[in-house]
Amino acid sequence: MIQKILLAGSGTGNSVEMLKNLLALPALQGSSVTVLHVIPQKTSDREMGAKSEEGEKIMTETVQTLNLREDKISTKLLQGDPKTEVCKVADEINADLIVMGSRGLNRLRAILQNSVSQYVFQLTNRPMLLVKDDIYVKKLRRVAIALDKTDAAKYCLDLALYLLRDYSDAELILVRVNPDLDPKLLPLSKEETENNPTIAEALPKVKRSGVNYRCVVTAGRPGEELCKVAEEYNIDLLILGSPDRRPSIAKSLPDLDRLLGTSLSDYVRVNATCPILLARQESA
Repeated sequence: MIQKILLAGSGTGNSVEMLKNLLALPALQGSSVTVLHVIPQKTSDREMGAKSEEGEKIMTETVQTLNLREDKISTKLLQGDPKTEVCKVADEINADLIVMGSRGLNRLRAILQNSVSQYVFQLTNRPMLLVKDDIYVKKLRRVAIALDKTDAAKYCLDLALYLLRDYSDAELILVRVNPDLDPKLLPLSKEETENNPTIAEALPKVKRSGVNYRCVVTAGRPGEELCKVAEEYNIDLLILGSPDRRPSIAKSLPDLDRLLGTSLSDYVRVNATCPILLARQESA
């Protein structure tokens, strides 16, 4: 399910350490990694040599940190628009996962400051792991998944179970935020929680997988509640389904209306205190 990983970034932040933790999972130990560094197109000819040398140094340090077999890791140093090149390389290698650092900017600041991760998230249909610079990256012990009735959430469940297969050190926390639930009824008993229709639909597959699990049902605004759960349960990775937000014909164009929208994934991307794996399926 995840055989080819694209690690894109400047070499700063926590994305390399988070990827190292992911690659320690039994399910990903055979995966290959492409390390991408992009020199901005506006770099002058005079600066190009120094920037290239800096990029090669960053990629070398990343390769050493990941410590993979030579046939499982490669590097690419390119010049161009970083957000465009990331999407292009992801398509070229048919990446199953894109890993990027993120400053956690809100939507307007992300646009004004030309956030690469925000635009890549906007334009790609590939699963994308965002690792903010200001969080503490830990070994994967508690992985949470946001459940609802969408196909994206079902895909995320399959992805979570794939990641945690044969890995007994982790617990999968199934989270259902029900905005129609009266908060006065919380907390629910274990039986009430597992009988929640959305949780109940997912449980048979989870039990068959043998993955350790816990169920959480809460009420309120989904984005705020997911961030609260991430903090309260000390979550190490939050997996969230994100529907395709743009028609394919418009993917090459900036979509300010949608970038400025108030989607669940945008809220969690900015406010969660743990790495976020956003997954969507390619539109038919």
